[in-house]
Formats: sequence, structure tokens, C-alpha cells
Amino acid sequence: MKLLTTLLLLTCATVQAAPFPEGNEQTGKAIFDKYKCNSCHIEMLGGDGSAIFTRSNHKVHSAPELAVQIKQCGGNVGANLSAQEVQHLGAYLNRYYKLK
Repeated sequence: MKLLTTLLLLTCATVQAAPFPEGNEQTGKAIFDKYKCNSCHIEMLGGDGSAIFTRSNHKVHSAPELAVQIKQCGGNVGANLSAQEVQHLGAYLNRYYKLK
């Protein structure tokens, strides 16, 4: 019985849903580029702007927090993002956050 319980726990630990299951990373990259999302990041931090995702004091620690941040930032660049676009952007940006 103890072995069965251990196997079940290991199986549950390895089967996790993707944080943005309806998103496509390549489509997210295209949306990111279309709206010039990095323009604000470059203005704030310089370089290619990606440091905004990897800085030690970043605001995002979960998929729901990233979705909220994406919507907020979308407004900054004049993008009225759909729920599907948020999924795509989340899938793309998760390359930095590595959310589970």
C-alpha cells in the first residue's frame, strides 16, 4: 500500500497543466512584436528590454499575475488584448518566468 501511495504522489507531481494551455508561444511572439511591447521595457531598462522579466524584484510569480500584467501593459501600448491573445502572450513570456 505504501508503494502504491508513493507512486500516485509521484504521478500527480509530474502531471501539471501548462500555465497558459490555450496559448501558442510563436503566436505570442508575433503579438509581442506587433504591438512593440518591448518599447516600454527598453525605455525603462535599456538593452533589448528583456531584463524586465528577469530582474530580481519582478512583480509576477504566477500565471494569473502574468495575465493581469499582460493586460495592463497591453493598455500602455494601445492594445485591447483578447483573452486568447493574453494566452498566447503568456505562453511566449513564460520562457522568462518558467511558471508551472
